[in-house]
Amino acid sequence: MATAFASPASGGSTPRRSKPGSTLDALNFFLADVRDGLGPYLAIYLVAVRGPAHGWNEATVGLVLTIAGIVGLLAQTPAGGLIDRSKNKPRIVMIAALLVTLSSLSLPIVSGFAAVTVTQSIAAVAGAVFAPAISAITLGLVGPKLFAKRVARNEAFNHAGNAVSAALAGVLAWKFGPVVVFWLMAGLTVASIATTFRIRNDDIDNAVARGLDCEPEEGCEEPSGWKVLVENRPLMLFAVIAFLFHLSNAAMLTSVSQLLAKTVGKDQATSLTAACIVAAQLVMVPVAILVGRSTERFGTKPIFLLAFAFLAARGALYTVSNDPYWLVGVQALDGVGAGIFGALFPVVIADLTEGSGRFNVSQGAVATTQGLGAALSASLAGAIIVWAGYSVSFLTLAAIAAAGFTLYLLAMPETKKAKQ
Repeated sequence: MATAFASPASGGSTPRRSKPGSTLDALNFFLADVRDGLGPYLAIYLVAVRGPAHGWNEATVGLVLTIAGIVGLLAQTPAGGLIDRSKNKPRIVMIAALLVTLSSLSLPIVSGFAAVTVTQSIAAVAGAVFAPAISAITLGLVGPKLFAKRVARNEAFNHAGNAVSAALAGVLAWKFGPVVVFWLMAGLTVASIATTFRIRNDDIDNAVARGLDCEPEEGCEEPSGWKVLVENRPLMLFAVIAFLFHLSNAAMLTSVSQLLAKTVGKDQATSLTAACIVAAQLVMVPVAILVGRSTERFGTKPIFLLAFAFLAARGALYTVSNDPYWLVGVQALDGVGAGIFGALFPVVIADLTEGSGRFNVSQGAVATTQGLGAALSASLAGAIIVWAGYSVSFLTLAAIAAAGFTLYLLAMPETKKAKQ
């Protein structure tokens, strides 16, 4: 049986584990810029540095992101299953961080559509590990009662890390050019691996980390992963909602970065894209903390609806002006929408899968639909930009967000009430 969270009054045979706060804080901070790979900087590098002379435009960049996204999403559910079964989750995090970084560092020396697609696909497969691994490590360290608040704190430090790294990228790119983001990622990877070494694997309760009271070999019934997914209708609905959120959200920053590259040039575009990221991440930090404190009081549904409302508004506001400072200001709204989504995503899944022992594989499965939305978003936006321009693309993404809002409002139950 899992005894990691027994109270002192239970006999005291198993010591209470030390609080993992500072180590998890540092891990989420340093991994922030590593776990997502190059992100919008890839679009700037390929469009502005390689350019049409090497066969790169918005549509081809979108196709690379779509292919890599599909490869990554196919890895999501197996990644969740791997984390469920793993007895050494920190080691998996370290290996994944190395793979993402090495794939990104290879871009300045590889050329051609196929080579770039392969490197980004490898990064996408490795990146599929981070979300379930960090959630599982957190749950296994702090237990279910403290999980929602700890996840919100994880997100706050993740956003703070993104803000700091984006600010550094913006300052350094102004002097050294877009290639500086590759070396910044390498430094953050070293820091994240060093931090992961500080997590004692024995402190992680692997049964609690997957939502069980004990390990299967100790007599716990372990249901089929697919049975848990298919028979849980709210979980399936949440997967569709996650798909719509990322179909709308994923291409917005990439499209803005490409628009900036065309209007102000590649060097300023890299710095302004970094400013966009900093603006959003700085907003996400207090939003994540506020969500962690408000979930028990207000539930998950009204907060999630707020995320969709801000996402739709953001897409529409991008069309008002091409002024770089306006675009940076509008991008700050991503701090509300994406900040809420990141803080509530594992909490909603934990609510819907409590006691099943399939928390991480369920995260992977829902993240698969989320990744599908993100992958299709890049290709959809790129094609619309080439065909009808940036404004039509942004309005289409806003309409998708409005559809997600409506579906959540009419069909999704309140997970906190269902749990009580």
